[in-house]
Amino acid sequence: MGLALAGLIGVVIANPASYETANVLQASADEQSQNIGANEVNAAGEPDGNVLLATTILAKLEVKGRAPKTGYKREEFYKTWPKVDGCSLRQIIIRREVGGTARMDNDKCTVLAGEFDEPYTGEHMVFTEKTEFSKGVQIDHVVALSDAWQKGAQYKTSDERYAMATDPLNLLAVDSSANQGKSDGDAATWLPPNKGFRCQYVARQISVKYKYGLWVTEAERDAIAGILETCPSEPAVGVEL
Repeated sequence: MGLALAGLIGVVIANPASYETANVLQASADEQSQNIGANEVNAAGEPDGNVLLATTILAKLEVKGRAPKTGYKREEFYKTWPKVDGCSLRQIIIRREVGGTARMDNDKCTVLAGEFDEPYTGEHMVFTEKTEFSKGVQIDHVVALSDAWQKGAQYKTSDERYAMATDPLNLLAVDSSANQGKSDGDAATWLPPNKGFRCQYVARQISVKYKYGLWVTEAERDAIAGILETCPSEPAVGVEL
């Protein structure tokens, strides 16, 4: 099936020119999926000087008020999940999270069963059939599309919006109820109930915003800064200066 499904350690980067194709680049699963927020410190317990910290990225984000939500609709970002080697990106993200516990359908794309530690609630979720995934799991945009729209995305090209909406950096398989509770909230209005994941969550959120040239509100910036005070060595992920 190619790199996208071989161990699910590939990073999927959608090709804005097509809703049906994507490029797949080899990368570390620890860096790009489950362990996106793992701190890197030296022997003295201090942040590694080579690590790009989330606090550094936060300081580089523009702080502005929300733009109007006028004109927002999901189709401004993407119409459907792209396919990689014939498999839906939704299924690829689910398989990324359940890892080696995945039991696959004969189509080699659909996850029928598996288990993982759900990040937003902290619960260990076990699924024994496909319908349980459909009901219990949603693919969340870490930076909600409506929030992105109001913080710069409406001024981007359709290709840039599509890339952000289908970038695995901005996608997590999460508990459906938790995701619905989040809705289109930013860090000032919603944080994962699982406090142990909040540092990783905000680090990933601001990494996405930096990568795609989006801004934060003052309240959002302050909320994120407050979280990062508890984990100053939290690295950014998927971005570079």
